[in-house]
Amino acid sequence: MNFDISQFDSYREDNRREVKKAKGGLPVSVWETYSAFANCYGGVIILGVKENRDGSWSMTGLDNADKLQKDFWNTINNKNKVSVNLLTDNDVEIYEENDDVIMVIYVPKAKREQKPVYINGDIFNGTFRRNWEGDYHCDRSEVLAMLRDQPEETADMKVLQDMPLAVLNSETVRAYRNRHMAYRTEHVWERLGDEEYLERIGAAKLSAKDNVLHPTAAGLLMFGEEYKILYEFPEYFLDYREILDPTIRWTDRLQSSSGDWTGNLFDFFFRVYGKLVKDLKIPFKLDGITRVDDTPVHKALREALANCIVNTDFYFPRGIVIRKDAESIVMENPGSIRTGKEQMLKGGISDPRNKALMKMFNLIGIGERAGSGVPDIYSVWEQQGWRQPEVVEKYGPDRTILKLSFVKKVAIKNGDKKAAIKSGDKKKMTKKTEQQLENILKNMHAGEEYRTSEIAEFIGVKESRARVLVNKLVNAGKIKAKGKNKGRRYEIM
Repeated sequence: MNFDISQFDSYREDNRREVKKAKGGLPVSVWETYSAFANCYGGVIILGVKENRDGSWSMTGLDNADKLQKDFWNTINNKNKVSVNLLTDNDVEIYEENDDVIMVIYVPKAKREQKPVYINGDIFNGTFRRNWEGDYHCDRSEVLAMLRDQPEETADMKVLQDMPLAVLNSETVRAYRNRHMAYRTEHVWERLGDEEYLERIGAAKLSAKDNVLHPTAAGLLMFGEEYKILYEFPEYFLDYREILDPTIRWTDRLQSSSGDWTGNLFDFFFRVYGKLVKDLKIPFKLDGITRVDDTPVHKALREALANCIVNTDFYFPRGIVIRKDAESIVMENPGSIRTGKEQMLKGGISDPRNKALMKMFNLIGIGERAGSGVPDIYSVWEQQGWRQPEVVEKYGPDRTILKLSFVKKVAIKNGDKKAAIKSGDKKKMTKKTEQQLENILKNMHAGEEYRTSEIAEFIGVKESRARVLVNKLVNAGKIKAKGKNKGRRYEIM
């Protein structure tokens, strides 16, 4: 997140910008914002600026910037006040404009091993996150989730010493082994007994307490039965919802709590995957004279579903929810994105929340360990001409959402391009502007509302430019505005 003094008049507070007057010295609230930015996406704090009623900013200036800067550095390096200093000297800048002095503080996103970033020496009462324009206290469950994400050994590797191996469903284990044999014929583990096999794949481990094999958390999740999984994961819940007929509430529903199937992850994956692909309108391919039904779209959906599962925090409420309708598939899982949204979309780094589960899926040919899974999904959707997938990360509680649309991209017709030009603007629309307008429409989904900052982010422009572009689309009748000033949102028509 950058700050450009020449763009000052176009800036507004959002989830990555905060202004404070700081007339009486360093505000106490600056540390709440520091914690909030560090635990989310990072951000910029500007001191010596006030927010006006219409959301715009005005410089009020700082009385003694040198003292303020000294107080800031002294405090941020005080472990009793701030748990960790993430800043370098280059992250604090002083600007002077029209005799007003302001101080700009760039707060980076903390690494997962540094979270939670908290203040006043109180991890449970001093941890904050950013909710659009405000900072909010993280509740105990959010703090515990950040602590679970710190170690390299993930939570699913835990040995469940109070459970015998008998809690694992033998039929599910057999089905898994059959898939493993089909994927890797004549594998060296094929001749092992179940107990040793489960140990090799990470589903069981010897306990240091009694030197007996017990299931791991991953083993219980993958092969256990729902009522037994709840002993360790009280919030565990899997939900598939299919709505293909708008006159019917559910055309199909599968829940882990129904009691008429195991409710474990392995069985859920294959039941749901079958439902996701059963009516895909994808042309088959030929390999010579052999029909190939397993297209890149099928592989991308397997990757997306596995990615949803292996990145779930199973201690969080609301569980995994998969929704399918005639035009889209939406996959939701509890937990934030460990690598961060930007890195996940870029690819190249794999950091699953449940490494043991990831290994089990990999052994049967599912999942991508190179960190390229999500970029590959985007690539497949681009090849199909569908609207770009959308990744949404929410906090309070943590939740990651992947939206996959089967709707073709909306092209802006020549007549629409002319209509999009603001009244009185006689200049010909440039090819770059046309492309930016098309990218906005391509990334907006029906029924969803978007802030200007979100639109700016997904087309890669500054907010001031995004504001010009959305006004063109509003004037053209392609999108509509809802709300006023800083609460304004935009929705595709």
